[in-house]
Amino acid sequence: MTALAALAIAACNRGPKQEAVRQGVMDHLAQVGLNVQSMNVDVTSVKFNGNQAEATVSFTPKGGSASQGMSMRYMLEQKSGKWVVTGRQDSGAPHGGGAVPPGTTNPHGGGAMPGTENPHGGAPMPSPQELPPVKK
Repeated sequence: MTALAALAIAACNRGPKQEAVRQGVMDHLAQVGLNVQSMNVDVTSVKFNGNQAEATVSFTPKGGSASQGMSMRYMLEQKSGKWVVTGRQDSGAPHGGGAVPPGTTNPHGGGAMPGTENPHGGAPMPSPQELPPVKK
């Protein structure tokens, strides 16, 4: 019975902590100027290690499908009673979802979204309209 009570308490404590981490991510997104009103932001998992946490967060457009979304991993640290984003790592689209459209602005600052730049360096690839016609 005691083990069951401890398990129930642990499960209850996880909810508010996970919500506090979500709020930290939302604060970060607001700081970088992302309009979160147009998307669903869900913390899908959190690993806590003392005053540090690693959260996996999924982003999908409101009214869109999971294949139109992407996920990111955020590193957070608890400072002054709040969770603050200290870094991030791209996780890509969930389940092989669609690619990010070229030229899409990175919601975290720093230019284009990951995967939209030329992987070989140099200028971005031209659009099909910019290519010369093919001779037949």
